[in-house]
Parts: sequence; C-alpha cells; structure tokens
Amino acid sequence: MKKILFICLGNICRSPAADGVMTHLVKEAKREKDILIDSAGIGDWHIGQLPDARMRQTGMKRGYQFDHKARQFQTSDFSRFDHIYVMDNENYRIITQMARTDADKNKVEMLADCLREHQSATIPDPYYGTMDDFDYALDLIEDACSHLLEEL
Repeated sequence: MKKILFICLGNICRSPAADGVMTHLVKEAKREKDILIDSAGIGDWHIGQLPDARMRQTGMKRGYQFDHKARQFQTSDFSRFDHIYVMDNENYRIITQMARTDADKNKVEMLADCLREHQSATIPDPYYGTMDDFDYALDLIEDACSHLLEEL
C-alpha cells in the first residue's frame, strides 16, 4: 500500500482539498486498498476544524466533499508515509528541516511537480484571496492529483 500525505500551512485549504480530490480519484479507480491518503498542516492554529468554508464550497461545486479535520504534521509522519507532498516552497523548507534523515527528506516533494495541464511552481494559498483564487488552487490540485494517481 502506498501512503500519501499532503501538507499546507494550516490544513484548512490546499492540503484537505488535495486529500479530498485524491480520495475521490482513488475511489473512482477502485484503488482504495492500494493507496492511503491523509493531510496535515504545519501550524496548529486550526487543529480539529473542517476545511475553510470557501474551499468546501468550491469543492462541492465540483462534486467533492472536503470534510477532513485539520491536524498538525508530526515528525512521526515521516515513518507513516511513503510520499509527502507540500504545496509551496515555504512548506518544503519547513518540512525538510524537520526531517530526521536523508530518507525522510527524500519523501518530501512539491505537488506542483505533478502538474501536466497547468504551469505553476507551487499551489498558491488562496486563504487571503477571492473565490477565483480557490477555484485556481483547486484547478491545480485536480491536475496534479490526476497525474499523481497515474504515477502510483
């Protein structure tokens, strides 16, 4: 079984959306027994909260249900997951600094590296933006997750 963790800053916008999109794609492909998906945030500000209402609304329009409860990344997650996908350069810097070994560090990848239809170095944080920013972030997440599933 492949175990995938998505990371963003607070675990209320991008990473729970990636978790929800990937879960949806895995179910459609009938690969639930092959792939385990979770998400977490770097900070502890939103532990236990549902994703941002704007991201839930954006996802609902596309047929997704984003209902992951926010949690904070723990160094033990390096042992629990095969792949850790972060959303931006700051996420990458922070998570790789937490790595205990080179093997841990090598598990950390940029989700944007899986993009095929869009070009972006990161999945930008829509939190302080407009609904268009949430749509754009979800466009990128859908693109990246669909190609990630093909690679797994």
